[in-house]
Amino acid sequence: MPKSKRDKRISLTQTKKGGLEAKQNLVTEVRNCVEKYDRIFVFSVCNMRNSKLKEVRNAWKHSRFFFGKNKVMALAFGRSPETEIMNGLYKFSTKLVNEVGVLFTSKSKEDVVDWFDKYSEHDYARTGNIATSTIELDEGPLVQFSHAIEPHLRKLGLPVALKKGVVTMLQSHTVCKENEKLTAEQAKVLKLLKIVMSQFSIHLQYMWEKDGGECSVFDVKEKEVMFNKVRVTTDDQVYDYVESEQKENMEVENVVKREKTVRRSLRIKNKIH
Repeated sequence: MPKSKRDKRISLTQTKKGGLEAKQNLVTEVRNCVEKYDRIFVFSVCNMRNSKLKEVRNAWKHSRFFFGKNKVMALAFGRSPETEIMNGLYKFSTKLVNEVGVLFTSKSKEDVVDWFDKYSEHDYARTGNIATSTIELDEGPLVQFSHAIEPHLRKLGLPVALKKGVVTMLQSHTVCKENEKLTAEQAKVLKLLKIVMSQFSIHLQYMWEKDGGECSVFDVKEKEVMFNKVRVTTDDQVYDYVESEQKENMEVENVVKREKTVRRSLRIKNKIH
C-alpha cells in the first residue's frame, strides 16, 4: 500500500528563536525610550486581559509600554551605579520583579496617577479566580433562561427541571462562596447569570523621574467592595454587602433551617410507611 502524503511529520528544529539579537534590540529600544521620555513607571495588572491591555495601549499612544523580559530591561537600565545609563536608574531596575510592566511617558505624575486610579474595567470571572461574592439561587422558576438551555444547566451542576416549559430551580442552591476558588462550571454559571466578578485594573508601584533621578514608591490602593452577596430570584438579582458577623449568623440560621427541613421530610416518610 502506498504511503499517504498526508501523514507527514514536520520538524520544528528550523524554527528561529528571538535569541541574542532580539534581546539586544530590546535593550536598544528601552535605552532610546529613557532618552525620549521624562518619567518611567512600574505597574502591575490585576486580572490580566489582553484585550483590555490593548485598549490601554491605544489610549496612551503618546507613551510606550513594555511588558515582560524583566531581566533584559533591568540590564538596559543598569544594575549598578557603574552600569546605570542615567542617575538613579539602577535602583529602579531592582523593582522589576514578578509580573510587572513598564510605562515610559512624558505626562506629569499627577496626570498618570489620576488616570490609572480612575481606570478599571469589569469582566466575567474565569476558572481559578477567587470569588468576590457568595451567589445564591432561590428555589423557583428562572424566567431569564430559555427552555433549551435546561440540559446544559443540569450538566453545570444546577438542580433544575422544566415545569410547564419554564426552567425551574428544584431547591435553593449556592453557586459559589466568597473567597473560594472558582471551578470551570461555576465560572460558566456566573457568565450565564451575567454576574460580573472580575475587575481589570492597573496599579502603579514605582516611578523614576529624569529630572533629579529620584525613585518614588506608590501605595497600592485596594478597590472598594460594593457587594459580597448576590441572590438570584425569579427574574431579578439582589446585590448586598454582608458584614462578616452577619454572614456567620446567616450561615447558622441556614444550618438550622436545613436541619428542620430534614426532620420534617423524615416525619413525612415515616407517616407514609
